[in-house]
Order: sequence, then C-alpha cells, then structure tokens
Amino acid sequence: MRLPTSAHTSRPWRIHEIAPDFRVEDVWALPTPGGPDDHARLVRQFAAPPTGDRRLPAPVRIPMELRWKIGALLGWDRDGSGVGTRVATLRDRLPADLRDGERGPDLPTLPFTSVFQTHDEWAAELANKTVHGVMHIGWVPDGSGGHRGQMAVLVKPNGWFGKAYMAAILPFRYLLVYPPLLRSIGREWRLGERGSEGSLTRTKPQ
Repeated sequence: MRLPTSAHTSRPWRIHEIAPDFRVEDVWALPTPGGPDDHARLVRQFAAPPTGDRRLPAPVRIPMELRWKIGALLGWDRDGSGVGTRVATLRDRLPADLRDGERGPDLPTLPFTSVFQTHDEWAAELANKTVHGVMHIGWVPDGSGGHRGQMAVLVKPNGWFGKAYMAAILPFRYLLVYPPLLRSIGREWRLGERGSEGSLTRTKPQ
C-alpha cells in the first residue's frame, strides 16, 4: 500500500538529519508483519542473494534489466557518475554515533551501498547521471499491536535532466515495478517465517 509522504516525514528517523536536501519520492507499507525486533531480519532479506525462490519476479526484473541496458547505452551509469565521484557519499555526513555504529549490508544485485543501520532504520544509496537516491527501510508499529516494514525512496535529481527522467519513469514505477516488488517482499517474508529463525536461505514449501 502506498502511504502519504507524512508517514515518513512525521517519524523521528535519523535519515532526516543526514539527507535534508533530498525529497521524498515514494513511501510504501511493506507486507512484513512482525515483532518489535524484526527489523534486522528484514534488512538481511533485502541483502540476501536472489537465488531460487528469491529471484525477483519477471515484471520487476525485466524493467530493471532494461533500465541498466539503456543506461549502459547512454552512459548514465558509467564510471564518474556515481557515489564518491559525481556526488559525495552520505556517509560523509554521518554524526559520530552513526559513523561508528553498524553500517549495514550492500545490495548484491543493485548498485546500492549501505549508509547506516540502526535497530529500526537502514539507508542505502546509489547515484548516476540522473539522480542521487536513497532507499530507506524502517520498522514501524502497524496500529494493531504489531510492527511492519516501511520503505521510503528519497531522491535528489541531477538538474533538469534528472527531474525529467524521474517524471518519465513514474508511471512505470507505479504500474510495473512496485506492485510485484511488494508482493515478492511479502512472499519472501512468509517463506522466512516457515523456516528456521534468522535463516534467509529458504526452500519453497511443498
């Protein structure tokens, strides 16, 4: 379920002090019901290799693969356009407690590098010629006595071209990417609940 921007901005996340110059592009409730201490499990799920049942569904994977192919053709993602080159990493902005704390995992198949992780927040960043973006995964009360994940996408477009790019891909994100992606996240979460606690290498139940 897509949430209003206030679902992210109203919470006391540490990312607010790290990336105040980024705008909130999307906020989504994740279908990952759990207890108050399950945030680390959700982070591990995101960072686990996409093998077997963990492969992204085709409606998500194909648009992403097409994006990387177009980006390679047009030079959007070439060396010099990413974090540490075109833009400085957000880790340079971290206060001492976050810089000295847990960094969190990088993603195995997408060019996101982790910025920081706490008991209820994880932020990872990417950059190319179009945008400097942050994926923020939080853990929030669900209003029914439990907790769930919440994903926010924060962006800082690269000039007019970046703004035009974000506007052009908006319908594709909402129609082709996010719905099957959220279903995939929920399916993997349920598979994890059927396996041993803490393990994210699952086999499909018979």
